[in-house]
Amino acid sequence: MSKVAALVLAGSRQGPADPMAVAAHVTHKALIPVGGRPMILRVIEALERSPRIGQIAVVIENAAALAPLNLGERVAVLPAADGPSLSVRHALETLGTPLLVTTADHALLEPEWVDYFLAHVPADADVAAALAPQAKVMAAVPGTRRTFLRFSDGAFSGCNLFYFSTPKANRAVAFWGRMETERKHPLRMARILGIATLLRYVTRTLSLSGVARHLGRLTNLSVSLVQLPYGLAAVDVDKPADLELVEQVLKRGGQTF
Repeated sequence: MSKVAALVLAGSRQGPADPMAVAAHVTHKALIPVGGRPMILRVIEALERSPRIGQIAVVIENAAALAPLNLGERVAVLPAADGPSLSVRHALETLGTPLLVTTADHALLEPEWVDYFLAHVPADADVAAALAPQAKVMAAVPGTRRTFLRFSDGAFSGCNLFYFSTPKANRAVAFWGRMETERKHPLRMARILGIATLLRYVTRTLSLSGVARHLGRLTNLSVSLVQLPYGLAAVDVDKPADLELVEQVLKRGGQTF
């Protein structure tokens, strides 16, 4: 089995300090204690336990912030660029493909999720993303408030797992960068995505496979959206309520509710 490099995004956006990091008295959200340990360590250790993962790299704007964690020789630290998409682009230049990308706030990450995702990416895919069906998420954490994308064949939540299989996947990163640049301008984003496609999404006539094909046309890539059977894979630490939820899950030994 060939190994895949993995990248963990741990940088902070430019501007005011992350309020969750401030409340926890740490420099980065990635360092917030979860179950008594910085959550980035939980992510790295999950990747290390996956037989499919080889080299691991962390992107952060201040490498000194990670020094107390003693990450070991297997983990490289790369400087963060101006925004997540540009950081991934630079990482692709350094690490090459195939590359798995996740985030430091994916505190419940399990190697089983990583292995399942990589095993179910089609062989001809240039880029892939993992999603969890709403039913799986709500069964794992009833009452949780998550963002769901609603299509004609169901609702899904993102799982912060992305796979860049071939060098052509740089096109996906470039497209991501365009969307990132326009994130405060919804109309411009709509024009990039296509008004007709957005109307189909709003009217729930766009399927999950349909959006994959549309993104593939926009980027001239083979795009795959992989459904994971793990509801907890959709849980990350975006807000204080998420941190409380993750702590509850860990107290239950990682079991669902």
